[in-house]
Amino acid sequence: MFDAGDGPAVFGILIVGAIVAGLALYVEFTFSPPYWVHAVLWAPLIVILSLGFLRLSKSTLLVLQYKHKAGEGRRQ
Repeated sequence: MFDAGDGPAVFGILIVGAIVAGLALYVEFTFSPPYWVHAVLWAPLIVILSLGFLRLSKSTLLVLQYKHKAGEGRRQ
């Protein structure tokens, strides 16, 4: 009936990537930690944020489809 497609994944990748890249650059230039610290910090954060944004963006897109009565396109 309703299908969000790949939209939520795209939004999630762009948002999580911008957040994590910004934080990683800040930490790198402020503290200059070794590479293993980056792996320990950012790997769990990427997983947590990705799952959170995917759930939020998928539900938002499905609600918008329902609200606006969106359907599949028809050939005329």
